Amino acid sequence: MLGRLLRHLSFPHTRLRHAFPPETLNAIEQAIRTAERAHFGEIRFAVESALEPGALWRGESARERGMEVFAELHVWDTEYNNGVLIYALLADRDVEIVADRGLARHVDDALWQKVCDGLQQAYARGEYLRGSLAAIEEVSRLLARHFPADGENPNELPDRPYVR
Repeated sequence: MLGRLLRHLSFPHTRLRHAFPPETLNAIEQAIRTAERAHFGEIRFAVESALEPGALWRGESARERGMEVFAELHVWDTEYNNGVLIYALLADRDVEIVADRGLARHVDDALWQKVCDGLQQAYARGEYLRGSLAAIEEVSRLLARHFPADGENPNELPDRPYVR
């Protein structure tokens, strides 16, 4: 626990800005906007540098924080309950996908884990943009399989990545 606490407290926010500069965030936003034309789902992308000290003290996991961010960003608030959050916690080198109940009943956890594993491997190689775009593409493919667009398709959630 002490090692994790120190890692989070000493994790510089500049590393997040280096990994996700404005042009990368713009490309992620555009990829989400484009991907959502193929389905009725909503994709949100969130990246945080580190957890707050209180969360660390409570032993909050990246999964638990991802679920909090899912709620904070209202990813659950879609017509078909099919929002998906791609969440990265850089200090823990962890990636989580949180899918709303409308989609979760169609997609096995092993598929979500496969997407997370690929994203973590890309990030470990420093390929933040490439990995993020591949994850968005894979999530979109799953959404299109279960919720294909076939008519008016309003954008229910912002496409801009959440960064903290």
